[in-house]
Amino acid sequence: MINQKQIRNFCIISHIDHGKSTLADRLLELTGTVDKREMHEQYLDMMDLEREKGITIKMQPVRMEYQVQDSKYILNLIDTPGHVDFTYEVSRSLAACEGAILIVDATQGIQAQTLNNIYLALEHELKIIPVINKIDLSLAEPEKTASEIEKIFGIAKEEIIFISAKTGQNVDQVLKAVIDRIPAPKNDLSKPLRALIFDSDYDKYKGVIAYVRLFDGEIRKDEKIILMANKKETNVSEVGYFKPNLLKSLKLSAGEIGFIATGLKKVSECRVGDTITIKGASEVESLPGYKEPKPMIFAGIFPTENDNFNLLKSALEKLKLNDASLSFEPTTSTGLGFGFKCGFLGLLHLEIIKERLEREFDLDLMVTSPSVSYKIYKTNGKIFIINNPTEYPDPSEIKKIEEPYVKVEIITPSKYLGGLMELVNTRRGIYKETQYLDAERALLVYELPLSEIVITSPSSPPFYDQLKSISSGYASMNYELVGYRESSLVKLDIFVAHEKSDAFSQIVFADSAYSIGRALVKRLKELIPKQMFAVALQAAIGNKIIARETIPALKKDVTAKLYGGDYTRKSKLLEKQRKGKKKMKNLGRVSIPTDTLFKLLK
Repeated sequence: MINQKQIRNFCIISHIDHGKSTLADRLLELTGTVDKREMHEQYLDMMDLEREKGITIKMQPVRMEYQVQDSKYILNLIDTPGHVDFTYEVSRSLAACEGAILIVDATQGIQAQTLNNIYLALEHELKIIPVINKIDLSLAEPEKTASEIEKIFGIAKEEIIFISAKTGQNVDQVLKAVIDRIPAPKNDLSKPLRALIFDSDYDKYKGVIAYVRLFDGEIRKDEKIILMANKKETNVSEVGYFKPNLLKSLKLSAGEIGFIATGLKKVSECRVGDTITIKGASEVESLPGYKEPKPMIFAGIFPTENDNFNLLKSALEKLKLNDASLSFEPTTSTGLGFGFKCGFLGLLHLEIIKERLEREFDLDLMVTSPSVSYKIYKTNGKIFIINNPTEYPDPSEIKKIEEPYVKVEIITPSKYLGGLMELVNTRRGIYKETQYLDAERALLVYELPLSEIVITSPSSPPFYDQLKSISSGYASMNYELVGYRESSLVKLDIFVAHEKSDAFSQIVFADSAYSIGRALVKRLKELIPKQMFAVALQAAIGNKIIARETIPALKKDVTAKLYGGDYTRKSKLLEKQRKGKKKMKNLGRVSIPTDTLFKLLK
């Protein structure tokens, strides 16, 4: 029987690359959760994609056991991502915990995502354990970082733990603080089952596997449960916890974090944020769940072969189960056929989803240019929102257009303020305020169009890359939606061989349309392989062509087999080739590689 007073549920939060996964590795080693022979870096990052990119994409729970004198403690850890695109993963993990370890890099100090994550944790009323990491590095300034934490968050220096997750220095103090400072769960074992689904996965044998935090009651194998949102009933085929792989157990009790194998085959029947209870239980109130995440950008995903449409649909449903921030709905395109209009939290999120679909489900995909949502006011009084350039109405029907604006917080060394302000001003930024965190670092606050941050083009390098370049890598940013504002926008179409290509259509700021169109066709000329005939690339606004490039025909020496003789023999062959290429130009179709769009954006 597990003593509820000896359970601790906590997560690790920080800005990206401040050492979350490395600290998790040390905790796994200290508690003996993973055998030393099996241990490797970023152990809780289960996807190959996470290890390749060196970032955490998915939250990952793990149950550790730690002996302190005569008492054995159950420590349920959830490792979370640090990138702004995956904030929804962080918010869901916070709702399943009583405490959070906040990591701050001693060489970088407090960053933008540090602020965002700690505010999320405080909203959930979690106990914060501040940890300063990387104190072993020569550039580390632990005392200065501690002063920042004290000044900004009001946390006393005595509460801060100084560690090196890489060497393991003082990591045992973190475990001690988790046990001493984080409260045990205050859940009722005698009440009917209430379990919050904070994540889920799909297994072809076990069906939908719900990752749950039990707030009341108990659950055992073979019991009948109800998912309260849709009243779906099912039998539990297995329960257990994470080590970090799934490990079966006899039951799960209030206060614990574990999994329930539901046996459900329809992934839509088990939603993140839903409450699970026992069939027949009376007067059970659903847990609050989560706010639905709002997609920041939209893009169309199409299979290169229309026969794979149902396979793509099934793959998206399974990914939606594993990534609740993904949204999608069916759509059609004149040039691309049947596909899905998908919503993402950012460009990195889009790139990760595309790679997962291709790797995990063996799909060959075409992705359209990312777009944000725009509010269209028509002359007939109707208002509607579009998030795909193909939905853009005739300009004569438009009264005005509004685009989403975001509040951007940039933390930077003071000496880079001028360069960063110039960057944001060129992106149509509206200055709000500057706050000095100390003599050397400042918080810069602006409002600017979301499209200027998340959408890139050959004429406009990625905002985040420019931010890092100007600040020598020291600046960080976080942003949140603040509403819609009127803007002067136009639809930019790209024609490939005189055929409109939906994949490259964009809605752009009118003053930037020419430079963007010019840069797009110039870059496409480099990316699209040569064909057997000359290919015209054109950028247009309405019926007006604003830029053009031509991909020359692939040359083949048809006269190579000739030698000597009259020149007319060569001229006849060359004339025959010209006629063939002219015919191809009328009948041929340009082959565009599926990765062209991502190369174009980069």
